[in-house]
Amino acid sequence: MDATVLLDVHNVRRSFPRPGGEELLVLDGVDLALHEGEIVGLLGRSGSGKSTLLRLIAGLAKPQGGTLSYMGSPIDGPAGGIAMVFQSFALFPWLTVLENVQLGLEALALPEKEIRTRALAAIDLIGLDGYESAYPRELSGGMRQRVGFARALVVHPNILLMDEPFSALDVLTAENLRTDLIELWQQKKLPIKAILLVTHNIEEAVQMCDRALIFSTNPGRVVNEIKIDLPHPRERTDTRFEDTVDRIYVEMTARRIERQRAVQVVGAVPDTPLTHVSSSAIAGLIEAVAAAPYEGQADLPDIAGDLQLEIDELFPITEAVQMLRLGDIEGGDIKLTHMGKRFADADTNERKEIFSRALVANVPLAAHIRRVLDERASHTAPRRRFVEELEDKMTEDAAEETLRAIVSWARYAELFSYDDESEMFSLENPT
Repeated sequence: MDATVLLDVHNVRRSFPRPGGEELLVLDGVDLALHEGEIVGLLGRSGSGKSTLLRLIAGLAKPQGGTLSYMGSPIDGPAGGIAMVFQSFALFPWLTVLENVQLGLEALALPEKEIRTRALAAIDLIGLDGYESAYPRELSGGMRQRVGFARALVVHPNILLMDEPFSALDVLTAENLRTDLIELWQQKKLPIKAILLVTHNIEEAVQMCDRALIFSTNPGRVVNEIKIDLPHPRERTDTRFEDTVDRIYVEMTARRIERQRAVQVVGAVPDTPLTHVSSSAIAGLIEAVAAAPYEGQADLPDIAGDLQLEIDELFPITEAVQMLRLGDIEGGDIKLTHMGKRFADADTNERKEIFSRALVANVPLAAHIRRVLDERASHTAPRRRFVEELEDKMTEDAAEETLRAIVSWARYAELFSYDDESEMFSLENPT
């Protein structure tokens, strides 16, 4: 691309200290460039470090390795040409709309007349003309987020960073605000040169962005780039739009499934953590895929839309279904296995039996805990024993999350029970 490079991120690394002297590596080897005239989306699961990267770019934190530069100069503290819109509205409740928007300009020590003129222009641009004297408590969620946009735009930044700016809004309000923003961008009415957007919504990325960068997790880095060369306005019903959404789903699920299949198990303890997903969520997805119109096989974007799930909600459930061998994920589709179909048709007791067999056969840690309980005369074991085994392979938080998933699934399957007060596993309830 010949356009001016506004932002260059090279080999960036960022970690956070943990109790006991360990470090949690959040970003490692991150490379990206943002050019004038483009909107770039960062897509990935929670924990992939996307929001952390935005804070580094905004100069609110510093990396432990690599370089970040804005228009050729190193980023060392907040840069004057970079502004940020947050997921939360982050407004001062005791200030009016006008006063909230003026704050950024007051920090620049501009003349009072210019501050007022530019603030009023930003408020008008973002569609809040007439609300200048209103307080945040008088505004809807969509209006409050518009104030957040006006406050960022009023300083006329070259780069606008957006950290899931629509996620706190209802579906219709978010769609309206997205459409207005893109329209202003296309009409070149926004006083900015490029946008970097963090989102968990694949359709949102396809609707807004020129490129989507796919992030891995643990640690986060850019693992793929997908160009989105569709004319605006983009219609969700357009086959090219749907094909692009499908392509991103395929890319993101393929990498997750490859990683899941590559997990090495030494004994019975996994190297990578499990994500806690409720048995009801697993059952709900299986039931939806088994029912009409899917009849056992569904396109992930379609089922996500029907169930109103974003990728951070959908992917952990599909991965659990895959792990339990109740379904297969391939090419952006989920297809129920024979046991998955049986599960969908079964009554409550038979579902528990199927789930129990799947858990023992396919999740070695669950089988390991059950085997320990079977072999002990007391049929009990302390939680600490299994936590320590997990912490040899992963962080403390990851070990807690993994054990929480196992406890939840085992309770549903009646494979073993767990008493949180005594922190003991036992075979008290299972027959």
